[in-house]
Amino acid sequence: MRFYYDAVYWILLIPVLALSVYAQIKVSSNFNRYSQVRSRRGVTGAQAAYEVLRAHGVSGVAIRPCQGKLTDHYDPRDNTIYLSQPVYQAATVAAVGVAAHEAGHAVQYAMGYGPVRVRSAILPVTQFGSQFAFIALMLGMVLYVQPLFLVGIVLFSLTTLFQLVTLPVEFDASARALATIQGTALLDDDERKGAKKVLTAAALTYVAALLMSLLQLLRYLLIFVGRDSRRDR
Repeated sequence: MRFYYDAVYWILLIPVLALSVYAQIKVSSNFNRYSQVRSRRGVTGAQAAYEVLRAHGVSGVAIRPCQGKLTDHYDPRDNTIYLSQPVYQAATVAAVGVAAHEAGHAVQYAMGYGPVRVRSAILPVTQFGSQFAFIALMLGMVLYVQPLFLVGIVLFSLTTLFQLVTLPVEFDASARALATIQGTALLDDDERKGAKKVLTAAALTYVAALLMSLLQLLRYLLIFVGRDSRRDR
């Protein structure tokens, strides 16, 4: 039976790993490609973020540059959109798409979007779970302490739940971004298709991460059930 569980795990792992690699390649290739395509209206990433906020009546959100590549994010703690150097000052299709997406997150928080409120509420317990899940799992497995192993599974499941809630948050931010780009004519129709490719590839990485987390959670559960059944023999 253990061999069967292991075989199922590895069979499922291969396509999930392939999807993860594919998603990362698509993110990098699409971003690099459309970072070379200058927007006809010359709108920079920072300007695009501002226009998305303005279109939704959101004010008081700072827009600042940050170091790195693809490090763009919205931080609700200081209500600031951080855009990487290839996005902040760049007037490219990729920059407009990425910046508009991050502005979409700021709009979500300003409007009290349901899934983002849930994600914020479970963040503290998720952070705790991610820190101690591996310790509990390893100790429970090595010491053969089933209750401790189960605690590790529960803690790990919190991370999986967080990733699950993150999906609608990311999809909605992209949808808001693309709708606003069209409504405010930040990009032409053909340029908007390029921005959509960048954001779709980025969303795929979240799907892959969730599938990987679900698969790992399934493996832990199968190990727990298998050890429990052997103990009862």
